[in-house]
Amino acid sequence: MTIKEIQEEIIDEFSMFDDWMERYEYIIELGKSLPIIDDQYKLDENLIKGCQSKVWLYSKLENDIVKFSADSDAILTKGIVALLLRVYSNQKPSDILAADTDFIDQIGLKEHLSPTRANGLVSMIKHIKMYAIAQQTKL
Repeated sequence: MTIKEIQEEIIDEFSMFDDWMERYEYIIELGKSLPIIDDQYKLDENLIKGCQSKVWLYSKLENDIVKFSADSDAILTKGIVALLLRVYSNQKPSDILAADTDFIDQIGLKEHLSPTRANGLVSMIKHIKMYAIAQQTKL
């Protein structure tokens, strides 16, 4: 699936919920389904700065595709990072860099987060894009 198709799927999923409590619960469930990151990647160098919670993000390039793994010590943040990995993991670096983040505004995520969590969301996206740049240089 393309990034745009995944984003459209997420927008459709979020439109099924009547209120933000249901959406928060869904995000938390997404976090529970996030594959466990290998402990060897839970290093300070993989911590995302600017997040209220601890968020580890690791990427590797495999067959010209960027694969991300992540974890967080907070359940909501873990769900947010799971949502982002669903969109950006298993994609080409150039596609990650070309992708917009409009789906976040369309589902209303940023406006329903505390300012510190919203800053963390922006930091996560920034790190995903930086990893894509780094991986693209290996191609």
